[in-house]
Amino acid sequence: MSAEVAAASAPAEMPAAPAVSSGPLPGAAYASALAGLPRMGPSRLSALLAHDEPAVVWRRLAAGRMPTDPQVLRSLGAERDKVLDAWRTAVADVDVAAAWQRLVQAGVGVALAGSPAYPPALAGDIEPPAVVFHRGAPQVIAGPRVAIVGTRRCSTTGAGVAFELGHDLAAAGVAVVSGLASGIDGAAHRGVLAAAGAPPIGVVGSGLDVVYPRGQSPLWHAVAEAGVLLSEAPLGAAPERWRFPARNRIIAALADLVVVVESHRRGGSLHTVDEADRRGRDVLAVPGSIRNPAATGTNELLAEGRAPVCSVDDVLVALGLSGARPAASNDRRVPPDGADQAVLDAVGWQPATLDQLLLRTGLDLAGLATALDRLCEAGWLVRHGGWYERVAVDVGRGAT
Repeated sequence: MSAEVAAASAPAEMPAAPAVSSGPLPGAAYASALAGLPRMGPSRLSALLAHDEPAVVWRRLAAGRMPTDPQVLRSLGAERDKVLDAWRTAVADVDVAAAWQRLVQAGVGVALAGSPAYPPALAGDIEPPAVVFHRGAPQVIAGPRVAIVGTRRCSTTGAGVAFELGHDLAAAGVAVVSGLASGIDGAAHRGVLAAAGAPPIGVVGSGLDVVYPRGQSPLWHAVAEAGVLLSEAPLGAAPERWRFPARNRIIAALADLVVVVESHRRGGSLHTVDEADRRGRDVLAVPGSIRNPAATGTNELLAEGRAPVCSVDDVLVALGLSGARPAASNDRRVPPDGADQAVLDAVGWQPATLDQLLLRTGLDLAGLATALDRLCEAGWLVRHGGWYERVAVDVGRGAT
C-alpha cells in the first residue's frame, strides 16, 4: 500500500447517533460483518448470501462450519484454504452487535439486495453488489442519470468542462454520478453542488469513514448531505487498488450513459467504459487537443466511433431530453478590458508559452507579463510552470 493510501486509511470524524436498541440484530448487521471479513470481495460475498440469510451464514462460520456450496468454493479460487482459515480466525474476534453500533453511530445505512433501501438501478444489474453502505438518501437515485468520469491528472480546461457539464446537467434535472476522485470526478460534482439542482450521487472505493484522497473530505460530506454517497466497502476498509475497478462497475450500473471528459491512454476511467459496454450503456467523450496527454484516451474513444460531447446539449440529446435546457452558469469573474481580452484571445483554448504569446500579441515583455498577471489574478488564466492555460468558467478556484 502506498504512503498516500495508508495516510487516507485513518477514520474520518463522523456524527454521533443514538445507541442501538436491544433486541435481535437485523440481517444487515450480519451482512456488514461478513463484508468486513479479510479477503472478502464482491463475488465471494454475493456467493455466500445467494441462498442463505446473513445471520445463518454468520452463525455457520462462527460454529466452524465452513461453506460447501460449489458457487462459494469457486469464488475462493486457488486460495480457498487460506481464505477459509482467515475467515475462521476473524469470525471469532468480531462482536456483531458492537460492529452494528459503530455503523449506527457513524450515520451509515446498510442496504441488502432486495431490501427497500437497495437502489433499484442496481437490482437488475449483471453484477449487483450484495450489500451497499450509504450516507444520505438512496431514494435520490431516480430519474435520468449520467456518469462523468475522467483522469485525476486533468488539465485546467478539462476540470472546467467537467464543472460545466456537472452544473448544467444538474440544472436540467439530470443526476450526475462520479467516483469523487480528485480531478475530473471532483470537478463534476462541484459543478453539481453549485447548481443546486438534481442531487449528486457519489460512489467510492473505500469505507465511508475512510476518505480518499483525503483532500476530498469536504466534497464527500457535501455530496452525502445533498444527495447520496455509496460504497460496497465496510467501515474502515482502505482504498485498496482492487476496489476501484469494483467501484467503477457500480458507477456504470447506476448511469444511463457515461461521459468521459479526459483520460490518459490507460486511464482508470476506461475501465468504467468497459463496464458501460458490458451493460449496453452509451459512452460519449469530450474531444481534446492532440498535444494534451490527458486527452489521448478520449480522442481514441472518438476514433472508435463514440459520440462527441461539445456542450451539455449533446448529452441531453443522447438522453432524449433535448428540450431540457439548463440555466446559464453563474460566472462571477470581472470581464477583461479590451487590451486584456486581446491577450486572452491570443491564449485561445490550448496551453501557450510566454514566447508564443509574445509572437501572437506583438506586445513587449513587460506589457504582456502585466496583462497575464491580471488575467491570472482575475481567474481567467492559470499558470503551470512556463505555460498559461485558459479557464472556461469560474469554478471557485477549486475544481482542479
